[in-house]
Amino acid sequence: MIGDFAPKLVELTDNVLFGDVWARPELSQRDRSLVTVSALIAMNRPDQLRSHLVRARDNGVTQAALIETITHLAFYAGWPSAITAISVAKEVFEKR
Repeated sequence: MIGDFAPKLVELTDNVLFGDVWARPELSQRDRSLVTVSALIAMNRPDQLRSHLVRARDNGVTQAALIETITHLAFYAGWPSAITAISVAKEVFEKR
C-alpha cells in the first residue's frame, strides 16, 4: 500500500517489527496480539486496530476475548476509546 511511497518504512515494518519483534519467543503470537490490540485501543488508533483485530483472530484470540478486552479497557483507557474500538470490532467481525 505504501511501499512505493515509503519503502524504508515498509522494510522496517516487515523485517524488524514483524520479522524480529513479533518472532521473539518470550511472548506467544496470541499474547502479542492482545498487547498490541490493547495499546491501539488505549491510544485510540482505529485505523491500525482493524488489521490487528484480524491478526488477533488469526493468532487464536476469540471474538469474545477481544470484546472483553475492549470492555475491560473502557475503565483504564477511557470510555471514548472503548466505544471507538467496539465499533471497529463490530465492523471487522461482521466482515468475517
